[in-house]
Amino acid sequence: MTTQDSQGFQWRYDELDDKNFQIHGRTLFFIIVLFSVILLITLMFLYARWICRSSSTSSAVADTTALSPHVQPVLRPQGLDATMIESLPITLHQRLSSVGEVECCICLGVFEEGEKVKVLPNCCHTYHCECIDKWLVTHSSCPICRAALLVDSPV
Repeated sequence: MTTQDSQGFQWRYDELDDKNFQIHGRTLFFIIVLFSVILLITLMFLYARWICRSSSTSSAVADTTALSPHVQPVLRPQGLDATMIESLPITLHQRLSSVGEVECCICLGVFEEGEKVKVLPNCCHTYHCECIDKWLVTHSSCPICRAALLVDSPV
């Protein structure tokens, strides 16, 4: 009894030797199947990304070639031209007592009495001249209601 108690815990390194490590039968089959499934899913994901990227570029090319090989598509700028922006009416802001303080939705600055503002023709929304000019260079609609300011001419 004393010999077993006094001996203590000892590691047996000969049992953990890598030379005895072996994979048999079903375990090897499941490892191969698992690896194949992971590889297949990865390849399908990469293929789907490639298809999405190539379809977006090929649709743009298909749109241009569908017209005619001699006709180049006309790309319109997103915003308005400078003459159209300058033609918008400029008025002096008059504060109405019933409305309270009115602000420009672009810069969020409050309109002062007698300040120059531009009023958009279709929707009658009011903005600071500098704010709406910067907006209309890149957009052709009202910032609040998205009413179009540019009427497309029939081709």
